Amino acid sequence: MATKKIQSALISVYYKDKLEPIIDLLKQNGVKIYSTGGSQKFIEEQGAEVIPVEELTGYPSIFGGRVKTLHPKIFGGILHRRDNQGDVSQASEFDIPAIDLVIVDLYPFEETVASGASEADNIEKIDIGGISLIRAAAKNFKDVVIIASKAQYGELEERLTSQDGATNLEDRRYFAAQAFQVSSNYDTHIFNYFNQTGEIPALKISENRTKALRYGENPHQASHFYGDLNEMFEQLNGKELSYNNLVDIDAAVALISEFKGETAFAILKHTNACGCATASSVKEAYQKAFAADTTSAFGGVLVTNRNVDLTAAEEMNSLFFEVLIAPSFDADALELLKGKKNRILLLQKIDVPGTKQIKTLLNGIIEQDKDLKTETIEDFKLVTKVAPSEEEKNALVFAAKVCKHTKSNTIVLSNSNQLFASGVGQTSRVDALRHAIEKAKVFGFDLKGAVMASDAFFPFPDCVDIAHKAGITAVVQPGGSIKDKDSIDFCDAHGMSMVMTGVRHFKH
Repeated sequence: MATKKIQSALISVYYKDKLEPIIDLLKQNGVKIYSTGGSQKFIEEQGAEVIPVEELTGYPSIFGGRVKTLHPKIFGGILHRRDNQGDVSQASEFDIPAIDLVIVDLYPFEETVASGASEADNIEKIDIGGISLIRAAAKNFKDVVIIASKAQYGELEERLTSQDGATNLEDRRYFAAQAFQVSSNYDTHIFNYFNQTGEIPALKISENRTKALRYGENPHQASHFYGDLNEMFEQLNGKELSYNNLVDIDAAVALISEFKGETAFAILKHTNACGCATASSVKEAYQKAFAADTTSAFGGVLVTNRNVDLTAAEEMNSLFFEVLIAPSFDADALELLKGKKNRILLLQKIDVPGTKQIKTLLNGIIEQDKDLKTETIEDFKLVTKVAPSEEEKNALVFAAKVCKHTKSNTIVLSNSNQLFASGVGQTSRVDALRHAIEKAKVFGFDLKGAVMASDAFFPFPDCVDIAHKAGITAVVQPGGSIKDKDSIDFCDAHGMSMVMTGVRHFKH
């Protein structure tokens, strides 16, 4: 497979760690090494002889290091085709030596931007020579090996050791693919940095970090997660996270983030809350959330925004659940909860970053802003003669928060600190309401004085009619129907209060 022994190498890297074994192998195989600057100094410290790039090109590093390797003798040595007599003759004519191996580690642009560095510092970390070397060597993979990241040092070392300092065409093609992945990822981050305002309508996404999942939504579907879960969570116990776990975890942390400043607890199944409550302690919040649906809680995903202590852990330990997410755990609580080896315990480090949502659809991709709007009492517009009490206003805020994170069509019934029931993902709002009322009755909730939240407007007064008969006294909804007045008139005629927000929260 076109095995080629490496006889010469160009090394120009930003990070030098883990390069030592490669240098040793190149020395052992008598490889001629070209380098410059800090890389040259590092290689010489390993006892290897180095030909300075400046000696090859006849030019020093200029413009503060912006131009070092951009020269025909470098790129000619990489790009000339060894099986093309014209290229070989020209290389000989212009005294251009062949370069068989290129090792490059790009300037850390992405890391520099993430550190909050100045614009000037960010721009200086846009690698020019390195990215050009990568593309040149990858293009001529039939003759040249390209190592474009320190992450590939181990693979190169393994091949050079097992193949006596040589590589085959399959090796070189593989490293070329890796190189183009590195260069495309690098350019994507640079583009997104320059396009932060979104003036150029282009979607560029690149994520190197990947984790194979056990399977997708169903066992016959393969699945991967792209990103760094360790940035968000520390897994303290349990089996590997599945696709469905991750989908539910995403929904859980989004919902619990609505309750900053309060001690909250939620239980979710298939991304919808079957229980949600606030209280003075995690234990009490869990008890209230669990009471909303003691059946669906089985196998659910649990989440809280406060430390889990032993009393809370003892309360929930008898329940079979898939995942528990919390910002911290007391040591004795953690020890107890770890008693179930498959139980996933996640310590949440940060909130979910980003303001966009992206999804594949048909033959393309759709993107939208995340729904980051959460209504407060100040956002309520009173549209009925009767105003909600202060307690009802707080209850409407609570219900609206849960409603926002529930699949449409949805109706949520609650008081100011506990979800009573919700009708989830129904094809009509009337069905959603009836389902919620029936569920509340099953789990022993008296809806007299409860409040109702809807994710979208009421086109007819049927929902407020049904709600009134169930004992519900206050309603929050977006409004916007041409028949809003019908629902308002019904509320006025029956002593109910209604507020509108002007904000719809469909969730599909």
